[in-house]
Amino acid sequence: MNEQYSYDLHRGQRFTELKGFDYIEFYVGNASQAAHFFRSALGFKMTARAGLETGGRDHVSILLEQNDIRLLLTAALGPESAIAEHVSIHGDSIKDIAFLVDDVKAAFNQAVAHGAKPVAEPTRLQDNHGHVIKATVAAYGDTVHSFVQRDAYRGPFLPGYQAITDQGRERRIGLREVDHLAISAEAGMLDELVEFYCDVFGFHQSHEENIASEHSAMNSKVVQNSTGRIKFPIVEPAAGKGRSQISEYLSYHNGPGVQHIALLADDIVTSVRSLRDNYIEFLPTPGSYYDLLENHVGKIDIDQKAIRELGILVDRDEWGYLMQTFTKPLHNRPTIFLEIIQRNDARGFGAGNIKALFEALEREQLQRGNM
Repeated sequence: MNEQYSYDLHRGQRFTELKGFDYIEFYVGNASQAAHFFRSALGFKMTARAGLETGGRDHVSILLEQNDIRLLLTAALGPESAIAEHVSIHGDSIKDIAFLVDDVKAAFNQAVAHGAKPVAEPTRLQDNHGHVIKATVAAYGDTVHSFVQRDAYRGPFLPGYQAITDQGRERRIGLREVDHLAISAEAGMLDELVEFYCDVFGFHQSHEENIASEHSAMNSKVVQNSTGRIKFPIVEPAAGKGRSQISEYLSYHNGPGVQHIALLADDIVTSVRSLRDNYIEFLPTPGSYYDLLENHVGKIDIDQKAIRELGILVDRDEWGYLMQTFTKPLHNRPTIFLEIIQRNDARGFGAGNIKALFEALEREQLQRGNM
């Protein structure tokens, strides 16, 4: 594999390599308030902004960064806007998952040739810091994927943005990069989305897990690119006695979208403790889970008292083990939440914990009266 291409062994085709996540854009009701939350509670730094002061007339965008994570918060400046309509329908939610590439034109043309719907043709954006080339294709629901080529740009983010230099006191949380984004899909949509990512981007399916509880069920598959830098677990509701938490998400989000963002931590105990100190709420884990933990994962060198106290789950696969925990929904609607994950060589997604997570989400769902 060279710098620019990856090879899909299943289809015998060469695909333009997606080097990683460039940024994740949320459409929100109030970008300033949302940015304050991400800064004060989650430890992000506000590094760039665009809006009225930079010549924009219909929206404001604020970029937040933490190590290799870039989140872009965009809000409308008036009601007659696609951004305002998106927030009205979906609530605060992810609109654009952008990929860094070496050649936007090649990536865009290839995606469209393999079935992606074009949203924005390759466009050169320029200011006195250089230029960026960007293009966008549709994904699922109202979510899109942008391709970004920024090798000729030295500005704070994109042309039209100005740097934010006054940060105040830094809040260290220790979140390093985006590990994966999980997608909630409508019933019957799972295989369609797996095929979309494999055909359009040259991804491959790496995992599959089907879960049933006393109340509900779900099916899930994971697609990822050749390097493993970009991973999308996809979940759909399955037939069960009650309404699954995937169905609850779809109802309040009004269609498919990103269910959660998994953020990689170097020291999950320190990160989760800091987040709890900042009033981030996490799903509770019953004590019985830890009573049987060694039976499940074997002997591991971790602080058992700390992970029990913080509700951190542990799982092992053939490569190593991981630790993970999940927040409650970030917004009033029971939609998007966060996963904090630490990998000790593990490549999986906590298959042994999926049922425990599923049941924890169901307990929250029952409290909301949505089962």
